[in-house]
Amino acid sequence: MTERAQAEPGRRTVIGAGAAVLTTAALGVTATAQAAGASGRHGGGHRLDLSVPTVIGHRGTSGYRPEHTLGSYQLALDMGAHIIEQDLVPTRDGHLVCRHENDITATTDVSAHPEFANRRTTKTIDGAPLTGWFTEDFTLAELKRLRAKERIPANRQKNTLYDGRWEIPTFEEVLRWADREGRRRSKPVWLYVETKHPTYFRGLGLGLEEPLARLLRRYDRHRAQSPLILQSFEPGSIQRLSKLVATPRVVLLSDAGTKPWDFVVSGDPRTTDDLVKPAGLKWMASFAQGIGPTLDLIIPKDGSGRLARPTTLVRDAHAQGLVLHPYTMRNENTFLPADFRRGTDPNAYGDAFGALAAYFATGIDGIFSDNPDTALLAAADFAKK
Repeated sequence: MTERAQAEPGRRTVIGAGAAVLTTAALGVTATAQAAGASGRHGGGHRLDLSVPTVIGHRGTSGYRPEHTLGSYQLALDMGAHIIEQDLVPTRDGHLVCRHENDITATTDVSAHPEFANRRTTKTIDGAPLTGWFTEDFTLAELKRLRAKERIPANRQKNTLYDGRWEIPTFEEVLRWADREGRRRSKPVWLYVETKHPTYFRGLGLGLEEPLARLLRRYDRHRAQSPLILQSFEPGSIQRLSKLVATPRVVLLSDAGTKPWDFVVSGDPRTTDDLVKPAGLKWMASFAQGIGPTLDLIIPKDGSGRLARPTTLVRDAHAQGLVLHPYTMRNENTFLPADFRRGTDPNAYGDAFGALAAYFATGIDGIFSDNPDTALLAAADFAKK
């Protein structure tokens, strides 16, 4: 049985175990929380100068620009997103590039390049067969000949205006961009970096964590106070990163009943259902500072797709000193809970403000959003309450 979680968003936000401090600029206060029973577990707390609720630009501003492009990242920054997300996959020659998936069929114009026609293949990625073109079959120089395009043009027809405008960025290029923008704005640009399919790539001899750690050290983002958060759906990847850098870390959690792929490979019997229980949360708090659950793990939907009662996950995670950054809010009707859809056009905007208010009321510490301008206005409204 679930019950409504009680929390005070923005006034109780924690990251790290022990006395963790997070500046809540949106409220004009500083919130300090002591995680019960977790003193010293992470070698001290992490200070994050971020507003609460934190708005994370999901793949940049993928509601307005093709995802994981410098144009998408720049717009997210210009809109005021507190953190901007990158997903990392490798090239054949070991460079880390920013793509949501290693399958680049839907996000680039690779199919229009006859010289790469023979690279189309079928692979099994984390147990799922996929046919297309994959980054690990291309050198960086070859990928740079491609251009990004809108991934879901049927939903976001206006985004197709920008098809072909930007190339695939390397993560090092993003780090350089963030440093330039940080100097120009006299404040750090925060990044939220995910390792994609790390077990799969390690099996190919293309481990993600070591080259990522080298880049973080090169650009001085390897410290506990660095303006960057690491994330992965595989707890083992976060554990590996915890031994390489002190940068804050978050374990992503998929839908109820699913299992992290590294658990599948290792034979670990636990599922997401186990990880969101107090024992699972305590285990993750031993090597991570937060979790990134699906929104359905915060507030499930009923049979009609409407929001039901919140679970106790926010309360339980906070009790272990974990911050919660669930994903993903989008403005279009087709992505919203049924009670916040408006009209009959699935691609029209629904009541995203109403949905965001419902999620913020649970006590979450932030949210991933394809439309950071909308989420920022909702966060500001919530801070006034």
